[in-house]
Amino acid sequence: MSSEKHLSSSILLWMRTDTTRQAGMNRWKGPHSKIIAANKGLWEYRQIHLNEKNTGMWPTISSVETTIPQDRKIDGIADVTLKGFLSLLSGREQNKLAYKDEVNLFKRTILYAAFPNNSRWYYVADAGTTIEARSIVLFRKKDGVKEDDFKKFIMEELTPMLANTGLLKELRSKTYNPWKESQWDTPNVLHDNAKEVQFQASIIIGFSDKNGMAQFFKSEALKNLSERISLFCTAVHAYEIEETLTFVKEGKLFY
Repeated sequence: MSSEKHLSSSILLWMRTDTTRQAGMNRWKGPHSKIIAANKGLWEYRQIHLNEKNTGMWPTISSVETTIPQDRKIDGIADVTLKGFLSLLSGREQNKLAYKDEVNLFKRTILYAAFPNNSRWYYVADAGTTIEARSIVLFRKKDGVKEDDFKKFIMEELTPMLANTGLLKELRSKTYNPWKESQWDTPNVLHDNAKEVQFQASIIIGFSDKNGMAQFFKSEALKNLSERISLFCTAVHAYEIEETLTFVKEGKLFY
């Protein structure tokens, strides 16, 4: 299956609770987005705004947590793709500005990074295909499963199976490097991320419309994956995405 490889990160975000959630989401898509988008090292920058009500879209799997715990429910995800490893240096000044602004809208931020071999965009539809519905699914590795075996399952088994359902219009998968707080240790914002709540992979899946997404999550193909998933994962949290906003595309501002 053809794909593009990218150096990327997913920054999980929780809005401050001493003001309205919508006020934080508005500041994120407004002033804060301009700070991030000015980073010359970005290939793509998307904001993934999650529905406020998310309990978990993935079908029930025995011994796997598919219901999203409401005390750790995520509000949004910064979907960041870099031009290359040199971008880690070229983006330092903009990152400093982002660090200072985070406290104005976020309660907690958690960054997960993925190297190109483990961060791929798959060709499952023609360029320009309309996507009206999306979900992001986060996976937690089961204790005792080797990291390489987990990555192989996500990248070489699960992702191709999902692509072959014929229902997807977008498919991006990431298996993350081991989490390190030092990669995004911004001041005055929480970064608590105990081992039992960490994630090791994600997929973004897009559909023509909400009916297509509902059909996917009710499909027999997905149910048939349950046994395999339970061997590798202890949690599968499928969030419905409210909107996906693109601010940088192919290295250029996209407004």
